[in-house]
Amino acid sequence: MRLLISALTALMLFATPVVAGDLEDAWAAYEAGDYVKAFRLFKSLAEQGNVDAQFNVGEMYDNGKGVPEDNAKAVYWYRKSAEQGDKWAQFNLGIKYDKGEGVPENDAKAVHWYRKAAEQGLARARLRLSLMYATGDGVPEDYVQAYAWSSIAAVQGEELAKKSQGLIKEQITPAQIAEAQKPRSYLPSFGESTSCRSRRTSREEYGGLSLTP
Repeated sequence: MRLLISALTALMLFATPVVAGDLEDAWAAYEAGDYVKAFRLFKSLAEQGNVDAQFNVGEMYDNGKGVPEDNAKAVYWYRKSAEQGDKWAQFNLGIKYDKGEGVPENDAKAVHWYRKAAEQGLARARLRLSLMYATGDGVPEDYVQAYAWSSIAAVQGEELAKKSQGLIKEQITPAQIAEAQKPRSYLPSFGESTSCRSRRTSREEYGGLSLTP
């Protein structure tokens, strides 16, 4: 047992750590427009398990920055990051399943990942989840759930959620509105607003969002 503990301790001591400076170097290259270098640095960190680097590698594949655009590889890295709990990676993975980019289109899986991100407070994911409930894509149509999720996203400042909330409100009764406004354990209170995203490579997009009633 002592030999095993000693061996494990040695591995921990000599393992190459993910240094914050490495991530800063990657960001400096990205912000300077040297996307090839940034991608190389991010990918090295991503392969070591750094969740932010995994997300950024996914987005660079997604946007074709520093590397040819490749939806399948974007999905691969988004999934790595999403499985570690990154809400933006979860959201982007939901978008990929929603659009069928890099993976077969699958509304149920899109809902799964939107919900993961929504439960962490991401307003944009809450809006997307609301729309899935409103249209019955990937989940049974449920205007009460749709109104509940769009309402909380609207309070977080998501402008399109305010429009969505108004459109859904026209389809439901006062009793359903009251039901949607009840506290629920699975419907978290307010979290991160869309303005809080930082140090990420992503362009801001809504994944082809449509609010046509």
